[in-house]
Amino acid sequence: MSDQIRVPDSVSAAVRESLLTSEALAFVQHLHRVFNPERRKLLQMRANCQKRINEGLKPDFLDETKDIRGGEWCVATSPPDLTDRRVEITGPTDRKMMINALNSGAKVFMADLEDSLAPSWENIVEGQLNLQRAVRKTIDFTANNGKKYALNPSHATLVVRPRGWHLEDRHVTIGNGEEYISASLLDFGLYFFHNAKALIAQESGPYFYLPKLEHYLEARLWNDVFKESQKYLGLEQGTIRATVLIETITAAFQMEEILFELKEHSAGLNAGRWDYIFSVIKKFQNQSEFTLPDRKHITMTVPFMKAYTELLVQSCHRHQAHAIGGMSAFIPNRKLKEINDQAMNAVRDDKQREARDGFDGTWVAHPDLVPVAKEAFDKVLGTQMHQKHILRQEIKVTQKDLLPSPNTRPEVSEAGVKTNIQVAIHYIAKWLDGLGAVAINHLMEDAATAEISRAQLWQWIHHQVLMTDGRKITKELYLSLKEDVMNNLRTQDDATVELAAETLDQIVLSENFQEFLTIPAYQLLTKNSGLVLRSIPKN
Repeated sequence: MSDQIRVPDSVSAAVRESLLTSEALAFVQHLHRVFNPERRKLLQMRANCQKRINEGLKPDFLDETKDIRGGEWCVATSPPDLTDRRVEITGPTDRKMMINALNSGAKVFMADLEDSLAPSWENIVEGQLNLQRAVRKTIDFTANNGKKYALNPSHATLVVRPRGWHLEDRHVTIGNGEEYISASLLDFGLYFFHNAKALIAQESGPYFYLPKLEHYLEARLWNDVFKESQKYLGLEQGTIRATVLIETITAAFQMEEILFELKEHSAGLNAGRWDYIFSVIKKFQNQSEFTLPDRKHITMTVPFMKAYTELLVQSCHRHQAHAIGGMSAFIPNRKLKEINDQAMNAVRDDKQREARDGFDGTWVAHPDLVPVAKEAFDKVLGTQMHQKHILRQEIKVTQKDLLPSPNTRPEVSEAGVKTNIQVAIHYIAKWLDGLGAVAINHLMEDAATAEISRAQLWQWIHHQVLMTDGRKITKELYLSLKEDVMNNLRTQDDATVELAAETLDQIVLSENFQEFLTIPAYQLLTKNSGLVLRSIPKN
């Protein structure tokens, strides 16, 4: 066949028998053949939208869908194991981390094939195998010290996040090697094909988180994929449920439309705050009045961030959908009490705010934070499973409310610039070493926060922003500050850190804004999988 699907020759017989079977690959190939042309059209639509914003257009609510917004309709009723979602824990598909997350006491575990997973072929394959083991409750792990980990009889509901529409997987090709497969369809297809029926037999189902949507038509494409996939396996329509992360500024103006497109498959929306901040920087890359300050100043109480979350709760509850809060970057430290207390207090304040604002649940990144978030939501929810009755009808969000306040002099400090440089280089190096979630300066960093760091650096250099000490951020100043940071990161023979620094230079010093850090970094990941990271100190 001219569109034959191909996987690496190095795939073992065991992996072929359990994961990359001819039947599973035929299903993935079918999805790609049917839906990839539309995916490409939608990606071109994104590019056209960016071009118009670069010319001065500002996103707004769509006239074409005004009848949907506020209309009298509801999404499908939540299945029993997705009704109480007060605490959701997230993390990559590493075996030990998956077991700890599933056993953490959270209601839901989002197993991440996207921002917290470096997509080496080994990580993608092992992640899918771990998901199979988790579904069949056979997942276990023995540490080097002999400690054994296994799944508890009662554990969190499993939800999987595939990679976004913009990504392709360079390990799997269609045809004569000239076309890479959609990473979204690969991740979704393998998990759905192997696990949907097993999950249904357990009175659960194939549940997903959908990342980085920019338009309601992208949700429609996912809905079409769901309908075709259920038909292919002979499953009842509506078996799949999906929660969409609202993590782009354009999607913020189309929340109700996204819910509507996924109506029978919808499980709600999530406030993906870090990618949302990145999206604001990216979309307004050429509009200097929207230049943002140091990342630490972009909190959830900043007006445009607060408006976005209030609109999300209102949009979801208006149509009986779950509204799930976002991720605080603070993580506990079991060795340093002061740092641990600061993290716990910051997370507690964040989760209390979300519960008061009407969210039905929230995200955490570490098992130690589950009790903190649960306590905050228990106080508000009591015996209720959600807050869908909280309609927030008093909220009136306008276009202006969702946009950052025009800023002629954002508060950017030398420390903020150096922090962004450190986080970006540190994270890229770890990512090239196969790690997608990294603790840096007592914060959990993933691809989304690394994107903020490098995007701000480009934005500040491109617009030559003045720092608080009066110095202009230029290419030369960036290189000087980067050298200071590198002195604390490198050793004499650390090739990975140097490669990460070179990658950052290419991205932030380019005349044009790189749409996603993970696209050029992925090319390096596939070429340099043997590199070993040795020099970055532990925090």
